[in-house]
Amino acid sequence: MYIDEGRPAPGRFSATLKNLAEVAPTIQFNVPAGYNLLVQALEADAALAKKFFSRIDAVFYAAAAMPQDTWTRLDQVAERTLSHRVWMTTAWGSTETSPLATSAHFALERAGNIGVPVPGTVLRFVPSGDKLELRVKGPNVTPGYYRDPERTQAAFDDRGFYRIGDAGRLVDPARPASGIVFDGRAAEDFKLSTGTWVNVAAVRTAVLSAAGGLLSNAVVVGHDADWLALLAWLDPVAAGQGGSGHHAQVHAELMKRLVAYNLEVRGNSKQVRRVLLLKAPPDLDAGEITDKGYVNARAVLTNRASEVARVLAPGNHSDIVELRR
Repeated sequence: MYIDEGRPAPGRFSATLKNLAEVAPTIQFNVPAGYNLLVQALEADAALAKKFFSRIDAVFYAAAAMPQDTWTRLDQVAERTLSHRVWMTTAWGSTETSPLATSAHFALERAGNIGVPVPGTVLRFVPSGDKLELRVKGPNVTPGYYRDPERTQAAFDDRGFYRIGDAGRLVDPARPASGIVFDGRAAEDFKLSTGTWVNVAAVRTAVLSAAGGLLSNAVVVGHDADWLALLAWLDPVAAGQGGSGHHAQVHAELMKRLVAYNLEVRGNSKQVRRVLLLKAPPDLDAGEITDKGYVNARAVLTNRASEVARVLAPGNHSDIVELRR
């Protein structure tokens, strides 16, 4: 059973849950945004969880990075329901790699490991800032774009490897078979005014995990600034419909959790100073969210330049959470 919940509508997701309550899947395919919604439903409904896990053999995700918090919560609800964990796995690639280049065929302990190259595929690690860009070659890789020689030429390096644009690193350089850790987009990192590189993917993943489900997504900002901030969206379930009083409570709880996160990390390249909570969701038509369901940070930063400037500028605003200790 496949749930396409990259950009779900409430009624559409309710209908999906009804189907889950009637049919017990043996393998579940979804994007991380869909699993974030699903795990909330499973936590709230023991009968649904029992039905969902009754025949399950594997849980598969792809198209975007799985937040560790979502992974952990799925693990926990599975253990409560079955008294054991379920197999969770992933693959990595793009349409141009038909559609995968790596696969995790071994047990994973946490989110982030995208496995090893599939047979016949070769990965090249190329330094890019403080990251390693992943490039791909193999019989599964497209020879080029139809009637577009300029784009084709730009897509491949001088050794014929496809520039997929993602970054990664070996879990254990001494044991390559342990897999590759997905490290975000090679070109999305930036430097603060101090010249310090910010690992955007690592910060985003850590902050979303620390938020504990209060945020559905976030974009890290702070290029050439003194500190980091977020453009973020409240999780629709956490936000609820309780009015301003409820939102004040959510803001306070979010501040509490992210202040705790800041106390656990060091340096302006990891700590977050402010969070601007956006009301308008990512806009698919404006390119802010892909058809696979993940946020296009570059498009968000371009389309919402005024919000970026506001969250980095001094001043108090009701929609900005100030993270003071």
